[in-house]
Amino acid sequence: MNTSRETVKLATMATLLACSLWSAVALAQAAQGQQAPSAIPGAARGSTPKSSPYQPVKIPKHAKAFYQAYGGVDNLSVRQTASGNLIRFSYRVTDPARAKTLGEKNAEPYMIGQKSHALLQIPVMDKIGQLRQTGTPEIGQEYWMVFSNKGNLIKAGERVNVVIGSFHFDGLLVE
Repeated sequence: MNTSRETVKLATMATLLACSLWSAVALAQAAQGQQAPSAIPGAARGSTPKSSPYQPVKIPKHAKAFYQAYGGVDNLSVRQTASGNLIRFSYRVTDPARAKTLGEKNAEPYMIGQKSHALLQIPVMDKIGQLRQTGTPEIGQEYWMVFSNKGNLIKAGERVNVVIGSFHFDGLLVE
């Protein structure tokens, strides 16, 4: 009888050991199943944010018409320089009377990044002065101003607002 009890104990212990090993393997497989998407080869590359397959919209037609009627300007453009340390805002004057404020020296221009919330100003050089064109605007002439983007706070593809005196140009795309 002693051997039969020992046999039953050994069988019970072997069954418990087999069940515990089986449950440990099952739990490990379940944990791997939850993490399976990150184990996919393409997921390792997916750690960087994906870019949108859609082309960003520059300026809608109704916004162009508004800026032309309100500010007397069209052909609004915001471009980053090759180094990225400067951002150039340019526009063409269609109505000099309405665009007069844009060329005034006392109208302080700012560029505000909508995503980064960075506030950029026009740098002032010792011998040159502000990096912008001022004076009386002429019809058909293109004018520009350059904003300092030291540290590349605003990147290409980001939308910005340009504020010059009482003028607000909102949602312009940095190229």
